[in-house]
Amino acid sequence: MSTIEKIQEELDILTEETSKHEIILYNDDVNTFDFVIDSLISVCEHTPEQAEQCTILVHYKGKCAVKTGEFNELEPKCSRLLDLGLSAEIV
Repeated sequence: MSTIEKIQEELDILTEETSKHEIILYNDDVNTFDFVIDSLISVCEHTPEQAEQCTILVHYKGKCAVKTGEFNELEPKCSRLLDLGLSAEIV
């Protein structure tokens, strides 16, 4: 492998890693566990088990990354979570 190919490969990996974002869901005292679980299943396409685990993490840790991807893919999902009354942001 030439030096140029190795540098290009490292650059491609770095570009791929930096273009990923996450939706962070925050805990609140308003929404029920069932509502948050249903929201994650509906909006983030979680399995019931995934949604339950994220909901438990949000409850006990205060926040949880619930979806990873490109910003353009996450923006409508985050907006939908916000419309449902959940606290979330893209980082």
